[in-house]
Amino acid sequence: MTRLGKMPNDWAQVLAPVLSSEDFKNFENYIIEAYQKGPVYPDPDNIYEAFARTPFNQVKVVILGQDPYHQPGQAQGLSFSVNKGVKIPPSLRNIYKELEADLAIPPASHGDLREWADQGVLLLNAVLTVPDSSANAHKGKGWEVLTDAAVSALNQAPEPIVFILWGNSAKAKATLIDDRKHYILSSVHPSPLSASRGFFGTKPFSKANELLEKSGRTPIDWQVSS
Repeated sequence: MTRLGKMPNDWAQVLAPVLSSEDFKNFENYIIEAYQKGPVYPDPDNIYEAFARTPFNQVKVVILGQDPYHQPGQAQGLSFSVNKGVKIPPSLRNIYKELEADLAIPPASHGDLREWADQGVLLLNAVLTVPDSSANAHKGKGWEVLTDAAVSALNQAPEPIVFILWGNSAKAKATLIDDRKHYILSSVHPSPLSASRGFFGTKPFSKANELLEKSGRTPIDWQVSS
């Protein structure tokens, strides 16, 4: 259904109206050409890693960011996450600082957040690809249609979901979420440019767990194994 990456079957069914549209097929052509000109991140096989790692019916929390890391070797396909052995990016360092202040969990020695994804935390960016050293260069090209559809589908989920929206690109999705049924925690982006202006002190991790427990759902273990 898609010529980009590996979209898992459950999400492919949910997102089929977008994936099968002519507009999205044209957008795929644009992204394929971008990869041919390259470099673009993440690796094509990892574009849909967030969906592959967290099945649709297991999503309990969504952490929504802007777009992938734009330096070589960083982008993993999960928002804010990098593979072990990769230097922890500044935004993730700030996330770890807030995690420690919130839940007294010391920063991990690496930046691989797949343990969160495996517990039902969808680590999704509003835009799923980025050219080298060109942050948000693929904004407004077509990815938002797909990620809007993903958020809209999750809005129809039977159980409450906690949506954590970091930064303006993420906050723009709030209009797709029924806050009478689900929960929205939003703040500025954790990047060094903005973290001190409204990210630090927001306690998103403890608040998310409180809301999950209030809804009768199992909280997330935010500890990242070293």
